[in-house]
Amino acid sequence: MLESFETNHNQATRQNLKWLLLLRVFVVAGECIIVVAAVYVVNYPIPKDPLWTLISLSVIVTSITWYRLHLDSAVSEQELFLHLIFDVVSITGLLYFTGGGTNPMIWSFLLPLIITATILPQLYTWLMVGITSAFYMLLIGYHVPLPKLPTPKHTNNIPVDILKMQSNYDLNLHVFALWFGYLVIAGAVAYFVVEMTNTLRARERKLSEVREKALRDERVVSLGTLAAGAAHEMGTPLGTMAIVTHELQAEYSDSDYHDLNGKLAIIRDQIDRCKDALSVLSASAGELRADSGRIMEVEIYLQEVISQWQHQQPDVILEFSTKGDDRTPKILAERTLSHALINILNNAGDVSPQKIELHAYWVESTLNLEIRDYGPGLQPQIAASFGDIPQSTKEHGLGVGLFLAKATISRLGGTIKIVNLKDTGTSIRIQLPLIQTTNGDETYN
Repeated sequence: MLESFETNHNQATRQNLKWLLLLRVFVVAGECIIVVAAVYVVNYPIPKDPLWTLISLSVIVTSITWYRLHLDSAVSEQELFLHLIFDVVSITGLLYFTGGGTNPMIWSFLLPLIITATILPQLYTWLMVGITSAFYMLLIGYHVPLPKLPTPKHTNNIPVDILKMQSNYDLNLHVFALWFGYLVIAGAVAYFVVEMTNTLRARERKLSEVREKALRDERVVSLGTLAAGAAHEMGTPLGTMAIVTHELQAEYSDSDYHDLNGKLAIIRDQIDRCKDALSVLSASAGELRADSGRIMEVEIYLQEVISQWQHQQPDVILEFSTKGDDRTPKILAERTLSHALINILNNAGDVSPQKIELHAYWVESTLNLEIRDYGPGLQPQIAASFGDIPQSTKEHGLGVGLFLAKATISRLGGTIKIVNLKDTGTSIRIQLPLIQTTNGDETYN
């Protein structure tokens, strides 16, 4: 669980760094457009050499970081914070040569602050508040002043209203820059910051799934422990019952006591069935190796499972079909998997004794099974959580059958889903990995 959390956290941090670099690319492109327009189009006298140096430095750092993202080393929160500090320093340098605190683009300090507050812990946010506030204060007192915009030389034929507009040209430019800054901040928040937030939410969802799986595994371990205890406790009385039944059958011959002997045979069959069930419980609890399955062809394995199940419910009609390509797929036939499938078939047979269906079809490396019954179906709230916690719809059921079945299928790398059909009945859909054969060697996906 810890390794999975660290992996998800690293992936989220790496993705956030990618979004940060993409945002930096857009910002650098905007800076280039502004400098080109101001210096080479409007002929606005600003120090272009220092500005191009700072922009080039941002391009170099971005290129190096992009290459670094292709390495396998983890991206830490500290590294992400250092990149944000670099952006603050870069913004400070650009503002220093373009008016400092009087530059209407001073709002740029808000962008790294918003990103820090979104993707990093609170400590980094307060550090960023302190850093940006300090640089803002320095820029108020130390900066290269912006020159005034040129005004027309010949004003004799220009109306008074036009002259007033030109006298307020600097103010209008300042207001326009503030409006443009609002658009940039709003756009960045609406896209980049939201994407970073979505990355964090995805990480939280994965973490929640890991926690849920850990809790489910803990329940399975607890049930396995109880199963081992039950197997030991019930093994002795079942053995005694088997011996007594055998002696009674020997004492009362079939020729003289046909009815009694037949009933004793039924009791002995039920005892043997209980023993088989206890042996499966012991295997699930770890007394036998859970990976001691055999590699079998899918159709042969399913026929074997159906044969075992029909001994338990011989009166239920089963419609079985297979479909796939021309190859002969193989599967790891574990005893616990067989028990899980038999349990699901038993549940279907209990609610739909007139007919149930088992359809199997394979695509590439996946075996798809669908077990359908024609019963009344499940309530939506029960179907949504069925198999996640022990619960039963039967009067005397323990509710652990499908729970253990889902745990077994998940352990083998498969999935199970329950769907209430529109007309009638329930469909249980199972996906299991197949054995892959490469150059004569068999591998399990």
